[in-house]
Amino acid sequence: MSELRWDPLRDNWVIMTLGKGRWPQDFIYPREVLTTKACPFCSGNESRTPPEIYAFRPGGSAPNQPGWSVRVIPNRFPALRIEGELESRAEGLYDCMNGIGAHEVIIETAEHGKTLADLTEEQITEVLKIYRGRMLDLRNDSRFRYLFICKNDGVGAASHIPHSHSQVIAVPVLPPLVETELRTSREHYERKQRCLLCDLIKQEQAAGTRVVSDDGNFIVYAPYAAQFPFGLMIAPVKHKHDFTQQSDQQLRLLAGTLRDTLRRIKAVLRDPPFSFTLHSVPPMHLRWGRQDEWARLPDQFHWHIELAPKLTRMTGFEWGSGFNINPTPPEEAAEFLRRADFSFD
Repeated sequence: MSELRWDPLRDNWVIMTLGKGRWPQDFIYPREVLTTKACPFCSGNESRTPPEIYAFRPGGSAPNQPGWSVRVIPNRFPALRIEGELESRAEGLYDCMNGIGAHEVIIETAEHGKTLADLTEEQITEVLKIYRGRMLDLRNDSRFRYLFICKNDGVGAASHIPHSHSQVIAVPVLPPLVETELRTSREHYERKQRCLLCDLIKQEQAAGTRVVSDDGNFIVYAPYAAQFPFGLMIAPVKHKHDFTQQSDQQLRLLAGTLRDTLRRIKAVLRDPPFSFTLHSVPPMHLRWGRQDEWARLPDQFHWHIELAPKLTRMTGFEWGSGFNINPTPPEEAAEFLRRADFSFD
């Protein structure tokens, strides 16, 4: 038996398998491990990467030398480059612009074998502070329309270097998914004078069945129309539109929530590959003829993290139709994660 569920934030439908959904053990496979003779992200191999943009060095060591705990470098093979002008142009019915942007790598730990779930709350807090700092710096460039934080962990999540890292990417256009979330949030606010994600959070708190954790500061829940099995939403309980406005204390609380969530996933699904993305407000650069574009955005949008273990592969039907098929109802996924056994510690 199955049913179609509508996601009001993404404005799409998901096919949900009910009754005989897949359980955690159905997704457990040995994690594929990449090996490398000389990992460029390890401490001592700083010369194998481009010069660092920033690094957290507790002992005050010199740049591009060992002694760091988190390090930011340009991507050696960037999807977009920071040098140049946009120069948008038409090619018949098509549009084209230069590949202008930024593509940076955040190396989350100097220890090769550790994942984000293995780090301490203090270490994850430093990673989040660097997310905040890089976003604040890059948003000063008026060419960039959006700043995107993402992480791929493991071979199944398209990570090509077996050392824990994440990425910050600045792009000159709004990504389609983000544009959809901005639109649905705006339309909901115009109808009801309330934030869409705030309303969704209150509904999830009232129902309780899809909530994994809620400490009053940050909530983790499996969305009603989750696109992927064990897909999760992490968001501040109180309305916050801009991730970069989070204080050090708020980032410390978020680090605790993120660590707890990743360890639950690791326990239940035996350390699967996963991806997450952070959605915050775009840089509010004024544009000619659209001076009121961002006027109500702080009231309308609610920043959040979307996290999903990589447990299934897209089928031809999903690729061709735009429908996702989720074989594990979010109510069941949330229950498994709430009951997670941390005895692997």
